[in-house]
Amino acid sequence: MHALHTNSSETLVTHDLHDERHYGAVTHPIYQNSLFTFETHEQLEEALAFEVSHIIYTRGNNPTVQALEERLALLEGGEQARCFASGMAAITAAILSTIQAGDHIICVDGSYGPAKRLMEQYLSKFQVETTFVDGKDMMQIQNAVQPNTRLIYLESPTSILFELQDLKQCAALAKKIGAKTIIDGTWASPIFQKPLSFGIDFVVHSMTKYISGHSDLIGGVVIGSKQNMDQLFREEFQLFGGILHPQSANLFMRGLRTLPLRLHKLQENGLKVAHYLENQSFIIKMNHPGLQSHPQHELYHSQMTGSGSLFSFETHIPKERMRSWSNQLKYFRKGISWGGFESLVYIPNQPDNRVIVRLYVGLEEPDDLIRDLEQAFAAIEAHPQRAI
Repeated sequence: MHALHTNSSETLVTHDLHDERHYGAVTHPIYQNSLFTFETHEQLEEALAFEVSHIIYTRGNNPTVQALEERLALLEGGEQARCFASGMAAITAAILSTIQAGDHIICVDGSYGPAKRLMEQYLSKFQVETTFVDGKDMMQIQNAVQPNTRLIYLESPTSILFELQDLKQCAALAKKIGAKTIIDGTWASPIFQKPLSFGIDFVVHSMTKYISGHSDLIGGVVIGSKQNMDQLFREEFQLFGGILHPQSANLFMRGLRTLPLRLHKLQENGLKVAHYLENQSFIIKMNHPGLQSHPQHELYHSQMTGSGSLFSFETHIPKERMRSWSNQLKYFRKGISWGGFESLVYIPNQPDNRVIVRLYVGLEEPDDLIRDLEQAFAAIEAHPQRAI
């Protein structure tokens, strides 16, 4: 891909040079190939010797997938990206590329559930130990360091309580002890947060969420330096085979074209709904880093340029009543994923029995969403204050 001399996310995701090779096609064509052949056997042998940079077989490189990877690396500010068939495939590959049997991992305790299970349960079969820490507390992270710590795994913000970690301090600590850092950056997307610029080694995203934007695709991506990503390509990417299909890559590119536009609108909608909820007497706490009331709001401003529209709140209303409340909602569908055009509600079980409600605010008119929340609260006799 040609170099784009711009810092604009909007330009990076929309602008392509005239593509003479593909007859001036505006969108990159789908290379529906398993195999790519060569004119001579010498050319084939040369490509096999440098497989990381040659298109030979779609389990390695495919032109359609490669076009998406190059654009994602540019957007994130990384040197190279690799796309996978799911977010968990990307997370698994990134983690396994940094550790060996007998190593130790530090992981923030609010991380994505399946990623935590991978580290805590599955990797224990290979004598890999994981210590879970409160990511808000840098001292806890430092105190968890062991002589064999090889990875600090972050998710900032986390996706239930929306707690942040100090990325610059975590990256500095990892370099001091000879460990790698991985962050799940799905919540902010590459539009609002660029962890590589703070010294983080790998960024992973569930492309299923904001990058797709249409709730019709599953995929993940790992982004990092060329050195780190070349090693990941030869081992975890090639050997596990969890590749992204060319047709899916083409659709992800479609979603990527409108990512900045959607993220700014989702931020606006999410903050408007969050401000409404913040003023309700029966809500104990809002968990949204973009709100001034968030205890890490200053850190949020130092690390991010905007906020996603996924957040949660805590209430003293009993869980069964809140489940009835969620069933009264007309515009918020019940579901556990997020990042599409549709608004969602989810009430997770908390180990301390707190009642936490997670909302994803979509692209609907926010005043309609607020009226919907209001009528649902009234239906369970919570008596909300009038918002609009």
